Amino acid sequence: MTDEKAGLLQNFLGRLPEAAASKLAQAVEMDRLMDGHGLPHDVILAGLRASLLHSSRTQTPLRLFCQPFADLLVSESRKGKQKAVIVRSSVVPVWAWLSSDLLANESQVYFRDAKALILSGKLDQAKILARPYWAKAGAAMLQALASDAGIAAAKKRMSGDEISDAREMALLLLEGAEMVKIQERLPKPLAHLTEDILWQLRESYDALIVRNPDVAPFVAVVAMNRLQHPCEALRLPLMVSRQTNDALISKTDMGLIGEILFARMDALKVTIMATRHPLFDAETLMAQVGNFADLSSAVVKELEVRRDGEWGQRLLKDRTAIGDVMEGFMDRAAKEFSGALPMHKGSGDFSKLTPADKRAMGLNYARLVAGTRNSAAAGSFAAKQKTAFDDISNHLRRYIEDAVREYKGCNAEKRATVESQLLYCAELAAFIFGLEEAELVRRRTRAAQSAAA
Repeated sequence: MTDEKAGLLQNFLGRLPEAAASKLAQAVEMDRLMDGHGLPHDVILAGLRASLLHSSRTQTPLRLFCQPFADLLVSESRKGKQKAVIVRSSVVPVWAWLSSDLLANESQVYFRDAKALILSGKLDQAKILARPYWAKAGAAMLQALASDAGIAAAKKRMSGDEISDAREMALLLLEGAEMVKIQERLPKPLAHLTEDILWQLRESYDALIVRNPDVAPFVAVVAMNRLQHPCEALRLPLMVSRQTNDALISKTDMGLIGEILFARMDALKVTIMATRHPLFDAETLMAQVGNFADLSSAVVKELEVRRDGEWGQRLLKDRTAIGDVMEGFMDRAAKEFSGALPMHKGSGDFSKLTPADKRAMGLNYARLVAGTRNSAAAGSFAAKQKTAFDDISNHLRRYIEDAVREYKGCNAEKRATVESQLLYCAELAAFIFGLEEAELVRRRTRAAQSAAA
């Protein structure tokens, strides 16, 4: 399959409803397990991945191998290795290294037996089979990466970041049974971290500190990635360190979870700062700003973030940077809005229909200004957002009044232009004032039509 055809196929598959995508993925994965060669398995599954975020996947020997570190896997590309974050693209190179160079015979036996059990519907037995293999694989990988010669040999199959991922995979594979225990305590996604579950996580952390201290900090990371509100996982570092402010927690091994959360905020900040007028999508930008606001507010809520602390300074800097970008958009909103709804000498100008590109831009800014109302404070642009919202709201109300008045007294040719502008105003009103106000604009338009007739 050519790259062009693969791209078209993946683009189509990415738009499938979740239920249909889940059924197709199960069929494709079963075909691959049964050694089918008629389908481009990897291409299809890569295209379906975006639609399968909340769907259970068909179990495979490789997916079963990944279970201890599954909660650390991410699909996004990266610029460099981040601790406790493993990219999915590392799995296949690590598995190839392990199954070819380190444990060739054991890996072949594991894969064959696990595959047979899965195909015969004996998934529980396949999971039991995997546990001793996890321990062997983790030990072999750590031993190979403990020497310069072993690292040099690994570099023939993997990049430096993939080797770093392999080291973390090995740590969690060695404690696979404990990781599974944590996963079972935290069904994904868990709405809230209760006191009982928090103490169970503390129990796992304490056991690992004694048995394998390098793995202990990953307990909070696994919990974070299984929670509906990830920042609640900060309660475990609070409990373990018996500290309540970020300046002290950030210096402990449990500060890892804070670093991951800040890395997520940094990624959002970079994306937001790269957004420029006019090439932006309001929905995407709103979601990015909203996600940043939710994360930053939750961190402040869970911790006593001090302004002079390391995390406090980073949070302040990130909020300021995002605020500067969003203030620029807010300052421009009134101008773009008036371009879509032109005024002449203080009254609506209905001499011609507004071009489609200006209408699209007006809608984009209406979405953005109205949609960032709840996140503006955490993004440090609340004052500008309020000013922009008031400006476009007042402009829209004046324009609607002028349009209704103009409609009643103009000729048939001009009436078509005014009517089109009024219907466009209803679209804008839906974002700015709500659906009820939008329907009111439509009713006034129909009333004006009747009066004119």
